Amino acid sequence: MLKAELLLEHDLAKKIDKIPLIVVLDNVRSMHNIGSVFRTADAFLVEAVYLCGITARPPHKDIHKTALGATESVSWKYFEFTHEALRELQSEDVVLIGIEQTHEGASLEDFIPGPDKRYAVIFGHEVRGVEQSVIDKCDECLHIPQFGTKHSLNISVCAGIVIWELFKKMQL
Repeated sequence: MLKAELLLEHDLAKKIDKIPLIVVLDNVRSMHNIGSVFRTADAFLVEAVYLCGITARPPHKDIHKTALGATESVSWKYFEFTHEALRELQSEDVVLIGIEQTHEGASLEDFIPGPDKRYAVIFGHEVRGVEQSVIDKCDECLHIPQFGTKHSLNISVCAGIVIWELFKKMQL
């Protein structure tokens, strides 16, 4: 494909109707994970990806390696602090959902999105997870049921499962 055709394709992709879902990456350190999240966001028509804190941002060859151009077709914004992103989302009446194992959290499979609502799902650092101060700002937390001994998933795998499940429930 010629460069001009690719630019047109990416512009058209940004104009397609999206599901009312924003992905927030809270201090995700792996550029391969970031790229994978972009690729999944593109596949399931996510509205935007918000990159926060130490989360790297495009353009970067290591993000591109797994994103395969999705950084051009998915809208994204960078925030120095995750709380800045949360404040912006709250001002737009977006429901904040932390993806983290918490005592009060609900199972992803039981979550039913409300009509006419926008949601932001927040994924955290590969080792530390979503910061507690961020969890405290969330409207609710969801977790993926797991049955093995580790009770954790790679962030890009977790994002793929969550985005797919929400896409099925929120299809336009």
